Amino acid sequence: MSLYLYQAAYTPESLATQMRNPQDRLEAVRPAIEAHGGKLLGGGFAFGEYDVMVMCDMPSDTAMAAFALAVGAGGAVRNTRTTKLLSGQEYVEALRGASGSQYRPAR
Repeated sequence: MSLYLYQAAYTPESLATQMRNPQDRLEAVRPAIEAHGGKLLGGGFAFGEYDVMVMCDMPSDTAMAAFALAVGAGGAVRNTRTTKLLSGQEYVEALRGASGSQYRPAR
């Protein structure tokens, strides 16, 4: 399983619909994540470039892409972004791997 952060901005029409019928859209997305073998870990709502952030654990990049495509095709969001996250342990492993790299910047 891999961790992902999915960010999206709602369309004006979606925001208007939510204002008329307020509901927790984070819970509404849970079945879509689970349909792709994933687990909703958390998330939240914001104001700014993105309106909603979802953190989930998915079995593969393909499963995450399928979820993101399904949400995008629904028409309620625009300007989406998916970021694959590393756990603390994975990040430490990456740091150790990088320290053994032979790369040297141009000087």
